[in-house]
Amino acid sequence: VRLPGAATCGTGWPSSPLSPCASSGSTPVLQAAAAELAQGLSGLLGQPVPQVAAPGKRTGGIVLRVAAVGNEQLGTEGYRIFPENNNLVISSATDRGVLYGSFALLRQVQTRQPLAGLRLSSSPRIDLRLLNHWDNPNGTVERGYAGSSIWQWYELPERLDPRYTDYARANASVGINGVVLNNVNASARYLTPEYLGKVAAVAGVLRPYGQRVYLSVFWAAPKVVGGLPTADPLDAQVQQWWVAKSDEIYKAIPDFGGFLVKANSEGEPGPGDYHRTHAEGANMLARALGPHPGVVMWRAFVYQAGGGDRFKQAYEEFQPLDGQFDPKVLVQVKNGPIDFQAREPFHPLFGAMPRTPLLLEVQLTQEYLGFATHAVYLGPLIKECLEADTYEQGPGSTVARVVDGTLDKHALSGMAGVANIGSARNWTGHPLGQVNWYAFGRLAWDPALSPRTIAQEWTRQTLTTEPAAVRCLVDLLSRSRSIYVRYTTPLGLHHIMGQSIHYGPEPWLAQAGRPDWTAVYADVAGRLQIQQQEAYWWRDACVLYFQTLARQPVPAP
Repeated sequence: VRLPGAATCGTGWPSSPLSPCASSGSTPVLQAAAAELAQGLSGLLGQPVPQVAAPGKRTGGIVLRVAAVGNEQLGTEGYRIFPENNNLVISSATDRGVLYGSFALLRQVQTRQPLAGLRLSSSPRIDLRLLNHWDNPNGTVERGYAGSSIWQWYELPERLDPRYTDYARANASVGINGVVLNNVNASARYLTPEYLGKVAAVAGVLRPYGQRVYLSVFWAAPKVVGGLPTADPLDAQVQQWWVAKSDEIYKAIPDFGGFLVKANSEGEPGPGDYHRTHAEGANMLARALGPHPGVVMWRAFVYQAGGGDRFKQAYEEFQPLDGQFDPKVLVQVKNGPIDFQAREPFHPLFGAMPRTPLLLEVQLTQEYLGFATHAVYLGPLIKECLEADTYEQGPGSTVARVVDGTLDKHALSGMAGVANIGSARNWTGHPLGQVNWYAFGRLAWDPALSPRTIAQEWTRQTLTTEPAAVRCLVDLLSRSRSIYVRYTTPLGLHHIMGQSIHYGPEPWLAQAGRPDWTAVYADVAGRLQIQQQEAYWWRDACVLYFQTLARQPVPAP
């Protein structure tokens, strides 16, 4: 077999074109896997690669196999790749695993890795690997820098943009298995019959690529579209409204993933409006899902005007609720306690809620990291958080182990990335922005991967395989985040960017809607007080880590 440019790929196979064939029945997902292999290998080999229904006595082919035997340790999405009878077999317990294995093989070929005697085995460490779109019904994208929304709601469900399929293919190639379609500052419109029909149409495009759709829901929807006088989670009519709405959704979308909720934060309504806790609100939605397979992802990003130190507000509201959430609920926690800063410590809730599954939320769109103007590779930022040690159960209690559920033996696990995707021709605005989409998927699949290795993979698959160019580009990407930190948060002075838009320098900002939105409050004043007993950052923020890290006592100031 010869790759384009006569670059020999020693496989030990005959020189005839490789032929993917599904040998264990046909499903839409298996058909997608075979089509990806045929299309990808045809381009890489420079000659047509046919598909056949069954291998028969053919050799030199790729056999797609769904089989429980031999894959017992790989879960529902893991895969194996191995030689058999002079063919290469991609095997999994499910068709989704075969799809991921097909993309893994293409990655192996495209990055010029050896195929002779190839044996690969991989399964995801994290169950829910989701993109969160902050897209609005009118086509705008909150904190989006790559054009307008890719979802053409005014065309749906009659017209399905071909980009939806390309988007699904890209997600599947890095193991992303779910998509929240709309902004967390949600519109109740998405829960109307009109929009559920549109959502169902998008779900139909994503389904063959192993992805479920989810919706961000507006807490006050029972009032806005249901006509009820209240949205109190303990009100029987409200509870029944959500049960009926869930049934309506699953009738249209049988594999619907569930709900994402932003409540009682930045002016959004929530159960707190009725003096109810976050757990009471989340549990009501979880019970409304009933027998359906969905989950509730309840965001822990909460702060209100006059709510005290923003750093500790999420901790104070959620940590006392540990163990009170329904088994269908995950609490979605940002990587840091402030708001997707260029550098900040890991969120103190990680390691402080052992009885609650915590879903890690990172931001791929570069709200605080230069929009689509600056090249900033976020792999090191995400990895820095995942590797951080909470000491919940002693050394080695990393955020990654909290998130994947292994530390506290949780059945649910998840990781979400706020999408950096839009209508731009290159998807992400900046020509190198796709690397963050790619890195998120790879790290959500396997948090142990090296950011540098991921950058090498992306560069070789997207731009070039020329060794000197790869080294140059990977070095540029690997240093980009630390360089950005140095020139936008010098000496650790954070939150000195332009107000509201979060771009450009504004270290002189002294007046804003909240004191902690100003550069002076966040940095100059705080650091002038650093030696004082009442320094706010010591009293309120750092104490949370001492309560978490190995249960150490708080030292005297």
